[in-house]
Amino acid sequence: MCALNIGLSPRVKPADDGFIYNDFAFTVATKNGSGSQTSNNTLVYALFKMGIPVNGKNLFPSNIKGLPTWYTIRVSKDGYTARKAVTEICVAFNQDTAAEDISKLPSGGVCILPSEWNWGRSRDDITYYEIPVKDLVKSLDVNPDFRDRMSNMVYVGAIAELFDIPQDKIYTALLDSFKGKTKPADMNMAVVKAAAEWTREHIAKQDPYKFAPLNLNGDKIVITGNESAALGAIFGGVTVVAWYPITPSTSIIDTIMGYQHLRRDPDTGKETIAVIQAEDEIAAIGMLVGAGWAGARAMTSTSGPGISLMAEFTGLAYYAEIPIVVWDVTRMGPSTGLPTRTSQGDLIFTYFLGHGDSRQLILLPGSVEECFEFGWRAFDIAEAQQTPVFVLSDLDIGMNNWMAEPFSYPTEPLNRGKVLNAEQLQQHIEKFGTWGRYKDVDGDAVGYRTIPGTDHSRSAYFLRGTGHNEMAVYSERSDDWLQNMGRLHRKFENARTVLPAPVTDWDKSAPKKVGIVTLGSNEDAIREARDWLAQDGVETDYLRVRALPLHPDVLEFIRTHEHVIVIENNFDGQLNQVINIDIQQLPGRKTSLPLGDSLPMTPDWVYEQVTAVLK
Repeated sequence: MCALNIGLSPRVKPADDGFIYNDFAFTVATKNGSGSQTSNNTLVYALFKMGIPVNGKNLFPSNIKGLPTWYTIRVSKDGYTARKAVTEICVAFNQDTAAEDISKLPSGGVCILPSEWNWGRSRDDITYYEIPVKDLVKSLDVNPDFRDRMSNMVYVGAIAELFDIPQDKIYTALLDSFKGKTKPADMNMAVVKAAAEWTREHIAKQDPYKFAPLNLNGDKIVITGNESAALGAIFGGVTVVAWYPITPSTSIIDTIMGYQHLRRDPDTGKETIAVIQAEDEIAAIGMLVGAGWAGARAMTSTSGPGISLMAEFTGLAYYAEIPIVVWDVTRMGPSTGLPTRTSQGDLIFTYFLGHGDSRQLILLPGSVEECFEFGWRAFDIAEAQQTPVFVLSDLDIGMNNWMAEPFSYPTEPLNRGKVLNAEQLQQHIEKFGTWGRYKDVDGDAVGYRTIPGTDHSRSAYFLRGTGHNEMAVYSERSDDWLQNMGRLHRKFENARTVLPAPVTDWDKSAPKKVGIVTLGSNEDAIREARDWLAQDGVETDYLRVRALPLHPDVLEFIRTHEHVIVIENNFDGQLNQVINIDIQQLPGRKTSLPLGDSLPMTPDWVYEQVTAVLK
């Protein structure tokens, strides 16, 4: 029976023995560049291998080394993965932030810190566990070059002992981290064992928190959204990748380079993906425009500042109707902003990217599974619609570890859209009497295209960003301009039913009075908050937008609810503004709840805000 059981959340129920099993969170506070990533990932993977639903979120500075960084690990027997507003346990391994970190602990919380600090105990409502970090590392004769980094393994050992993580799970996780290399895994495990043994001999447990095997994870994997996007692109047939590094999207390209070997020409054995680091984002998207025109499946990844530089070439690709894919892993702006914080603030900017009357097709993944799916599906949409496709992920999905179902190879064949080879071009000319690159003969506003080098005397056309008619001939005639723009507008409108439909929890035959609309990574926080609201007797319907322009189901959802609440993680309520453009007169009430605080959304905030609105 635990000795301390005070200050617990009313939503957390202790077991019969008084302990809280698999329903809490802890934060590790260290300094950037201190090597804590290995330690934190080891804990996440060990808990995952115990079958406990787990999620890890990294909050790190934009410098290389020295500033504070925090890593929050949440376990939930009910499978919730959203960031918690308050964490019950703090591993305070950064003396510069320790006072603030300790002050944020709830009553009944736990603090683990180095005993050599002689910190003292400023609070009598939390439990302190002090570990002799330096002495433990020194006793193992660790190479001085690795001593600081290995010190983080002390808290891994202490946590394993205090909260019941089996050491074999720790060692398996270490082997995974070091790609099966036993020497570094053994070196780190020695520190873990020494810390666990010291903790067992010198510390009496006084808190109510414990891990226990659950075996709920089945065959799931742990992966980041950026890794998922890269694998999806590889499976989707990407052939040209041009990019310029920028946080937080760089690991998409790193992963593509790491798995290029999966795609080799069966005859020559050569890799079939070309990855080019450009001198800047302007050059990167310029390369995509050329590659997309030449028939390649071309993509890049960037973030808000890179999107700014890509605007002009995007306009060319939009107007010349060239398929390309751009991943925007969104961070906090304006300007350089907060490069290592998350946001959904690029929505309107990207939606209307390009001067003149243009709108872009946007996919909005809300999970790592959807990052994988949109990784390949974006190419199909871009080629079918002959236009740029932007995929707006965010730093939270992109750079953090998430549990996911294993990915399946796409069963759908590649959709290359309306591409004519020489034989098909001849048949087209015989059927319609002519071929015009921008001529709509099917009524879907999408013309037929040829790839440079097509062996037919009529296959060539001028690619241009200036005014042109349906035959791709230069024109400044108003009727040609209006005809072309009208067709582009129809193509955009038709895309509403082509793009991924929203995810809903909604009985159309009996809608609730309140409907919640959101996008992207907010889903986990809203799902948990909806459960809390239901416990209060407040039933809600739910819809998560997955693409722009808005699918007809989004418009129907909004029109059929008395009160719609739009929740999003940007300051200006940008999704709400897009809805206002499409639906200018609403039959009921609509409330915008934007956040934009640079952090992943919490269920606590959603619950409090929705409750306040409904009151």
